[in-house]
Amino acid sequence: MYSCFPLDGHSLGKTYTMQTTTLDPSSVAKLDVKANTGNTELILKADHLAKPSLLAQPATNYVVRVREPGREAQNEGVLRVDDGLKGEVKATTTATRFTVFVTAEDDAKAQTPSDRLVLKANVQE
Repeated sequence: MYSCFPLDGHSLGKTYTMQTTTLDPSSVAKLDVKANTGNTELILKADHLAKPSLLAQPATNYVVRVREPGREAQNEGVLRVDDGLKGEVKATTTATRFTVFVTAEDDAKAQTPSDRLVLKANVQE
């Protein structure tokens, strides 16, 4: 699901509602996506996101990844959760069709995602 919105008066972007999982079903997250000079800018905003240490399968970090069809997932950074249970992360990719997902990880630099999926959205620009 997405909606169009003007970002800078010249281009349109989309907002995707990220799917939650049973690891943190009360979380709510939106992914703002905007094409910009051959790149795709991403802003992920989450609310009601439990601190990763409080999950049923505890972790130390939430890692945001982008996976293009037929390619390995790329680590795009850590989604930090504040005391208000909110988090935001920005990233840029050259992909135009991809999946953004967030996993709970013990290592923020893990190259391979764990099976602790928290949020997910499929993007087509």
